[in-house]
Amino acid sequence: MRTPIVAGNWKMNKTVEEARELVSEMLPFLKDMQGVTTVLCPPAPSLLPIAAMLEGTDIGLGAQNMHWESSGAYTGELAPAMVSEFGQYVILGHSERRAYFGETDETVNKKILAAQANGLIPIVCVGESLEENKAEQTADVVSKQIKAGLADVSTDLVIAYEPIWAIGTGLAATAELANDTIKTIRAVLAELFGEEDAQNIRILYGGSVKGSNAAEYFSQSDIDGALVGGAALKADAFAEIAAAAQAEVKK
Repeated sequence: MRTPIVAGNWKMNKTVEEARELVSEMLPFLKDMQGVTTVLCPPAPSLLPIAAMLEGTDIGLGAQNMHWESSGAYTGELAPAMVSEFGQYVILGHSERRAYFGETDETVNKKILAAQANGLIPIVCVGESLEENKAEQTADVVSKQIKAGLADVSTDLVIAYEPIWAIGTGLAATAELANDTIKTIRAVLAELFGEEDAQNIRILYGGSVKGSNAAEYFSQSDIDGALVGGAALKADAFAEIAAAAQAEVKK
């Protein structure tokens, strides 16, 4: 059985002091949770102080982005070693990075390779726009993103299917629709890595996941957790989602 992951993408929210307060509220819920991997991905300034707070727990820490070069004149960027010094994960290819900062499947691929070379586990995001969804292009879009983004990489990664139209909108794909798309993603992974490895790669759903709908997603055959946005900014909401994943494991 694949161990589910519940990862919180805080995006551009929380000062360092606010981040400390949030983690302090989360720790009683998360530090002893069994059967579920939880990961916190705060803004870059909070990585070091949150790493200190998570020391001695099984809670993972991740960055929201990084550059593929090891060093250089890249103002404002994080090098892979800067992330791996404190964290274990990095979110790559998020739709907001693609939309606002010009990231492509090719640059995402470079980042994945660099992350893996530095011992980081990439959480690789794929997903279609509302227009592509309405045009029934979802399978084609995510298949292209997977094939181009994962060229020459290893299987030590996590995939997050996040339909762009469901991110921060309050809309969400139905559990059945999300599972069907994730099955498509797993089929593409089988083409790239073989069936056995494809079955071992964890694929998350992201897009307006909250405590009230998390169990529906986690009950599906191919959904292995969630990449959580807004609900990750509230300790009780994030804990409720993680608890829903744990309950599914215990069934």
